Amino acid sequence: MAYKDYYDTLGVARSASEGDIKSAYRKLAKQYHPDKNAGDDKAAERFKEIGEAYAVLSDAEKRKVYDTYGHSGQVPPGAYSGAGGADFSGFGGADGSQFSDFFQGLFGRGGRGGFGAQGGINLEDLLGGAGMGGQGGIGGGRRFVQNVEGELQVSLQEAYAGTDETINVDGKRISLRVPAGTRDGGRLRLSGQGPGGGDVLLTVRVLEDARFELDGDDVSVTVDVPVHVAALGGQARVPTLKGDVTLSIPAGSSGGRQLRLKGQGWPKKGGGAGDLYARLNLTLPVQLSEQEKALYAQLADLRK
Repeated sequence: MAYKDYYDTLGVARSASEGDIKSAYRKLAKQYHPDKNAGDDKAAERFKEIGEAYAVLSDAEKRKVYDTYGHSGQVPPGAYSGAGGADFSGFGGADGSQFSDFFQGLFGRGGRGGFGAQGGINLEDLLGGAGMGGQGGIGGGRRFVQNVEGELQVSLQEAYAGTDETINVDGKRISLRVPAGTRDGGRLRLSGQGPGGGDVLLTVRVLEDARFELDGDDVSVTVDVPVHVAALGGQARVPTLKGDVTLSIPAGSSGGRQLRLKGQGWPKKGGGAGDLYARLNLTLPVQLSEQEKALYAQLADLRK
């Protein structure tokens, strides 16, 4: 598998600030969002790569590990001992693609989550107990009951509506349900599904959607409205987490005005949902015809 640079994926420098990374992600996610590129497999793959890159670079600890080892493709023997005292010396002269595969597995590339032993990375689980030290891998191939922690990435719409997912843990496929209304950072426990009968503890990471902003239970979205519709009144299409709806725009609406769609926000714990606020962004034609220019000139004269 070819090594991919997460900084290149987001188009930012390695010295980029947290704000720079977030801004680049929002711009690219909006550009390659599946809703804007229906049927485009390349755009869908690009959208996935953008999400994976952001999941690593937006997390301080993951970014630190990535910055240390992610660019050279080589891990010096004994350089890291987070796996119960085991180091990476078993890779020896591993090439960049081998290390890239390991790193991608650690952070979830090729799937939607990465897993490690609670309190550290468990290389025996990640690498199947092979090729790391003596016979049978780490600890002679012994298996211990332990909890396994990992992250599961879902889109904003999947977190809103709930989604069924399948993950791989210790060579076993496990099906699970992410409940509707799950928040970023929410925890799921799969009892008895870990190595030796331990638990699988998942932290849900909800990928940002460039169209929507969450504030508690409320959701905000920007809606482009032609200036004549804002002036005279009319209708506009508004994206919601359930799908697009038609919104009536009152005559005389100004840019920045917010219209509330009751109950179209994020699900509440006790039932019901927050509200969605459509923020109006007035738009003009890119090019005006001579007739349109004349009409705007007449309007300007009337407003003097």
